[in-house]
Amino acid sequence: MRELYDIIRDKDRVLLENIPEAALSDTLGRRRGTAQALVYPLSTEEVSAVMRFAWKNRIPVTPRGAGTNLVGSTVPDGGIILDLSRMNRILEVDLETFTATAEPGVLLQDFQAKVESMGLFYPPDPGEKASTLGGNIATNAGGMRAVKYGVTRDYVRGLTVVLANGDVVEMGSKNVKDASGLDLKQLIVGSEGTLAVITRCLLRLVGRPEYSLTALVPFASLHEGIRSVPAILQAGLHPTAVEFVERSVVVLGERFTGLSYPCPEAEAYLLLTFDGRREDIEDRVERARELVLRHGALDVVALRDPVRATEIWRVRGCLVKAVEAISEQEPVDIVVPIDKISDFVAFVHQVEKENNIRMVAFGHAGDGNVHLCVMRGERSEEDWNRDLGACMERIYGEAFRLGGVTSGEHGIGLSKRLYYLSHTSDVKLAVQRCVKDALDERHILNDHKSYLA
Repeated sequence: MRELYDIIRDKDRVLLENIPEAALSDTLGRRRGTAQALVYPLSTEEVSAVMRFAWKNRIPVTPRGAGTNLVGSTVPDGGIILDLSRMNRILEVDLETFTATAEPGVLLQDFQAKVESMGLFYPPDPGEKASTLGGNIATNAGGMRAVKYGVTRDYVRGLTVVLANGDVVEMGSKNVKDASGLDLKQLIVGSEGTLAVITRCLLRLVGRPEYSLTALVPFASLHEGIRSVPAILQAGLHPTAVEFVERSVVVLGERFTGLSYPCPEAEAYLLLTFDGRREDIEDRVERARELVLRHGALDVVALRDPVRATEIWRVRGCLVKAVEAISEQEPVDIVVPIDKISDFVAFVHQVEKENNIRMVAFGHAGDGNVHLCVMRGERSEEDWNRDLGACMERIYGEAFRLGGVTSGEHGIGLSKRLYYLSHTSDVKLAVQRCVKDALDERHILNDHKSYLA
């Protein structure tokens, strides 16, 4: 590994010993891998040189950014950790083509602040704002605004990537339309570092909305709340976000923050956000009010006070941390058809009772992405592993039965791999592995993750 010093002359950017513990895991820190080197490249050329070295010597490489991954995709399996966090420059914001070019280590929150200061808007909005653009692309991150704006995939115009053998490939361009051969960049989006290393991102921007307004809608049951979602989407109201959360989960967030939701008698809430022109939004909120009241809403609380709106969203945003404050938990993001959310959550609570394992549910009602926190409680390590596995097998099985998929935005990584492989056809897996073999026949890039054997 000392040959890496010949590739990167700055010795502070190559660690061959005393590799930080955080670099050997993901944000949960529960799975720990091994590595012989940690490298911080600053350019595409350096990444290419490192990959050529790794390819020649058949050394495993694990790309990573901020390490906020939740499913073990950044846990190394020996070899080299390629940390791209120092490639963190915003290179260009092109006001004429509504695009921006950035390096993969740029934090989402910094990128969004930059483009918004220039009157533009980058809609993808996963919960972890300290994640990197490269990591968002590698997992096809979603977030609350997906119901209106789509996910990260929809905003990737182009990529510069380094293949496993060190070759550099430019994919996509600033052009809006492109039917010129295979769209290779879409293979990279969501591939979790298994196909190539992203070193530059060309991202699509849109105009910044003039105004945004959130309405909190309490219901007597989650079923009634979810039943209103298709009507909201069909009514031409174009909500930016449609979130659901059960009252039992809100209570955890209230205790954690010291804040409170109105209508504590409710069993569930929808959070509806609208953005656009102010006068148009007021009309859409009023139409939404009439619609949800017809579907059994107990009230509609328009959060026109920015401070109050921030408090409500703070409770929603801290739910995972609120759970972590009282118990270790396994974070799960499963997707089901939007009309099946309440059926799926009801099944989750059935499994919860039958297995005496607490699970809390919330998520994106507008796109069917259900987030679960499966809580360990006082279980021993042996009991936790046994009970968690048994519950997850049933829950993923039910999601597939309802027409769902394994993950909406976290990816597969290591923690979901068993369930993904067991519920995916052999033909589909074979096709994915053929793509892997074509781009990385030596399987040095993030192998044994996601779809890989």
